[in-house]
Amino acid sequence: MELKTIIGALFLLMTVGFAALAVHAFRAEKKKTGSTWIVAAVVALLLLVTVPMSIHTIDTGEVAVVKVLGEAKYVRYAGTHFDFWLTNTYQVYDSKVQNVDITTNTYSSDAQTMDVQMTLQYQIMSDKVVDIAKQYGSLELLENRIRSISIEKTKAVLSSHKAMNIIADRAAMSPAVEKAIKDAIDEDFFVDVTAVVLTNIDFSDAFENAVEEKMIAEQKQLKAAYENQTKVEKSEADAKARLIDAEAEAKALLIQAEAEAEANRLLEESLTDKILRQRYIEKWDGVLPKTVAGDDASILIPADSGE
Repeated sequence: MELKTIIGALFLLMTVGFAALAVHAFRAEKKKTGSTWIVAAVVALLLLVTVPMSIHTIDTGEVAVVKVLGEAKYVRYAGTHFDFWLTNTYQVYDSKVQNVDITTNTYSSDAQTMDVQMTLQYQIMSDKVVDIAKQYGSLELLENRIRSISIEKTKAVLSSHKAMNIIADRAAMSPAVEKAIKDAIDEDFFVDVTAVVLTNIDFSDAFENAVEEKMIAEQKQLKAAYENQTKVEKSEADAKARLIDAEAEAKALLIQAEAEAEANRLLEESLTDKILRQRYIEKWDGVLPKTVAGDDASILIPADSGE
């Protein structure tokens, strides 16, 4: 049977009982009528006060520590519960994931100041909420402790790095800080740290201006080096191309010279007396020269040495 049904039946019984007492009071002797009404009124008042004040509702995402005569005893989860209000009191805790925004300042290993903003998320262990109540008293005090440890560990991590390294490798800082905080806030704090994120790291304006100027100078230097390297590579490529062309041209000339020499050699070997006479006849127009120099006429018509 649900608690609401029980409470409804209880209120119905109270009403019926109060009505019965009223009827009985009217039938009683006049002397006793006043005392009966007083008793009925006291009983009704006690019931009307005790029952509603002893009903406790815990919303989803909350847990409650029930304190019996001031001592934390047990936990109540989401739902409606009945605990006698004079002896039992409820202390409600938020069991959802909590966001803690933290702002602090620290120094890098090379003494550069920085302002740090971070967000930490944690969730209490619902089954350990009695321990939280006993050790910390409230969620606010526990959160203050978590905040203090987080600041301490964040400073320890960042102060071990140089400012330029923090700027250059900022993405690696959050995991390092998260690990340090999770290692420090262990199960003895009765919470689970779900995430730690460094949302912003600001250095002094003077340092950031110096970093910006240095980066601009480095970019210019890199650009000049790149342009010089490009020129060198282009010059080397042009020289290599010219060398290839010269080698190709020299090779071509060598091949041509070798070909001409071979042709001359073959021609020289092929020019016999018979061939020379034949070529002479082929080119002769049949007209003898008017003047013959020398005694040997064979100079005009070579003698056939063959047949």
